[in-house]
Amino acid sequence: MINNTTPLLQMQNIKKDFFGNQVLTDINFTLEAGDVLGLCGENGAGKSTLMKILFGMDVIRETGGYGGDILLGGEKVQFATPFDALAAGIGMVHQEFSLIPGFTATENILLNREPKKKNVISEVFGERLNTLNYKEMDARSAQAIEKMGVKIDADMRISEMPVGHKQFTEIARELSKEQLKLLILDEPTAVLTEKEAEALLDSIRAMSARGIAVIFITHRLNEILAVCNKVIVMRDGSVVRDVPAAETSVKDITKWMVGRSVRADKAPAQEAAAAARDENAKTILSIRNLWVDMPGETVRNVSLDVREGEILGIGGLAGQGKLGIPNGVMGLYEAGGTVEFEGREIPLNSPRQCLDASLAFVSEDRRGVGLLLDESLEWNVAFSAMQIQNKFLKNYLGGLVKWRDEKAIRAVTQKYIDELAIKCTSSRQKAKELSGGNQQKICLAKAFALEPKFLFVSEPTRGIDVGAKALVLDALKKFNRESGVTVVMISSELEELRQTCDRIAIVSGGRIAGILPASESSEEFGLLMISQVK
Repeated sequence: MINNTTPLLQMQNIKKDFFGNQVLTDINFTLEAGDVLGLCGENGAGKSTLMKILFGMDVIRETGGYGGDILLGGEKVQFATPFDALAAGIGMVHQEFSLIPGFTATENILLNREPKKKNVISEVFGERLNTLNYKEMDARSAQAIEKMGVKIDADMRISEMPVGHKQFTEIARELSKEQLKLLILDEPTAVLTEKEAEALLDSIRAMSARGIAVIFITHRLNEILAVCNKVIVMRDGSVVRDVPAAETSVKDITKWMVGRSVRADKAPAQEAAAAARDENAKTILSIRNLWVDMPGETVRNVSLDVREGEILGIGGLAGQGKLGIPNGVMGLYEAGGTVEFEGREIPLNSPRQCLDASLAFVSEDRRGVGLLLDESLEWNVAFSAMQIQNKFLKNYLGGLVKWRDEKAIRAVTQKYIDELAIKCTSSRQKAKELSGGNQQKICLAKAFALEPKFLFVSEPTRGIDVGAKALVLDALKKFNRESGVTVVMISSELEELRQTCDRIAIVSGGRIAGILPASESSEEFGLLMISQVK
């Protein structure tokens, strides 16, 4: 039993390495019942790994476990599976939804915990033939939704819901568990509108008032300060700050997040090449007054010129608009404004016309947008080029009949498997069977196979281990240098942008806050990130 002087949670000297690569070093913090902890840090800082340890995720056990101790209510615990964590009163809402599309909100909220009632048959043949108590299910579901303080239709199927309501359904599922003591929320507002996000913050305050502790992971630092009572900032696998929220600011947190003890600038030769391009390059893509209606992103009035042959980085805090720019230009979400490519206007809201104009896009949503998960690697790499450019096809009967050139498809796929060091059994393996990092490499290979003039690549290293990150970034630089392709790289990791790009544009408050040479200090970019945050 937890007494008044014992913290709810203590994490002591937590360490973790993946195959010799140290990703967490000596993590220590405590959490009291009802505390709301804001956990901040750039992508790759170690936040998700730390939460996977706390929640008993299989990947931790499968990669050799971890060092240090976790104490819950003063007692040492070690969760072998998430079921153990759930039984101990810890819930987690992940970035990617784990809902059953064909079920209603109520059915998802109470999945595997449905109340049942006896009937004549079950009285005779046993409780396995009990039926669901739908009246009780509705009551429990309504109670969980009421705790959240947000109205959603409990009878609506998940497949018919807007994305924000799916997020609320995930949270309601955790709140329906009576033993809940601690809830981990991983980027819960990323897919929400501003109004929905504010409703979620109110819900977090209500959880805190009932004694439920919350670990709130988000890049929206204004939300951290609005709802949390303490803030922990992680960088490079270590805790660099643990402070009361009332004693810090967005500016301080940003500086702690992006600060580096070793400045990672470009090599002189890279700087000289970038400078030479700057002097002579013409504008290849011109964006004016762009707005984009993308959930979780704010793109209000973006104007930006991209120089031919450069690698331009776009950075900024989550939700401020950086992901919305390529998604809007490429027609994946409704957008307005004007976009000109090589002096010719490209109609918005028309993905095919962008592709026909020799623009390509590697989406941050590799599973939802980037891949044909049930198809082979060959089909994934070659399909877009076949469909748009008639590549990898053989003509028969004077072109009346076209058929796949299996030899050419296999050759181009194998080429990129070798160049990107994609770990797979063969080019015929299904995309869904690869790890997340290797799936990301297939998305890059698909774009490279199009041989575009211009490439948007969004979060190219998300979910990839350190060694693979360097390989992917080198592949982008090689593609830019040897093929003359202009690249716009959107990333949450400022240091990767600084090491890869010629210039970096920072998006804040839905607009371009400024564009600086990549050699500028992290602090200068950090100041731009918070200049227009709303």
